[in-house]
Amino acid sequence: MFDRKDEVLLRADLPGVKKEDIRVSVTGDVLSIEGERKAEEEVNEEDYYCCERAYGRFYREIMLPAGVQKEKIESEYKDGILEIHIPKAEEIKPKEIEVKVK
Repeated sequence: MFDRKDEVLLRADLPGVKKEDIRVSVTGDVLSIEGERKAEEEVNEEDYYCCERAYGRFYREIMLPAGVQKEKIESEYKDGILEIHIPKAEEIKPKEIEVKVK
């Protein structure tokens, strides 16, 4: 999770998971990510057997920080990386104040 000037960015690595197998939702102050990595066909040949990839359902809940705009949360999925952009409310964004020299 990255705290940026205008947003909080949440990044999750989900290699091998299809977009349609991922669900992102917000309930109250909790953001949920859930999905499923489906099992692949096992390779079973003479003198060879190997299957080291984990598969199955996953679920993660993250408490949203105060001062974010929950109704404007957006997500995108590309190359196995899920990014969730959580915009900050105007009153939470840092405001720079010019320092005057006298």
